Amino acid sequence: MGGIGVTGVILLVLVALLLFGPNKLPELGRAVGRTLREFKTGANEMMDSTDKKSEDTSRVEVNQSEQSEKTNKRLPD
Repeated sequence: MGGIGVTGVILLVLVALLLFGPNKLPELGRAVGRTLREFKTGANEMMDSTDKKSEDTSRVEVNQSEQSEKTNKRLPD
C-alpha cells in the first residue's frame, strides 16, 4: 500500500476546508492533538503497569528460588 503524496495531502486539506470551513479547522486540529496526546499517555501508562507487573512476578520467583535453596541445604553432620 503506497503512501499519500503531496498532491493527496493538498487535496485532503482542500476537502476539509470546504467541509468544515476555515474557522473550524483549528478547533479540529486541537481536538485531534489532544486525543492523540491522551492516547499516547494511556498507552505509556499501560506499558509501565505491565512492566511493573512483570518485575514483581520475577522478584517473587527469585525469592521463592532463594528460599528453596535455603531449605535444600543440608546441615553438617
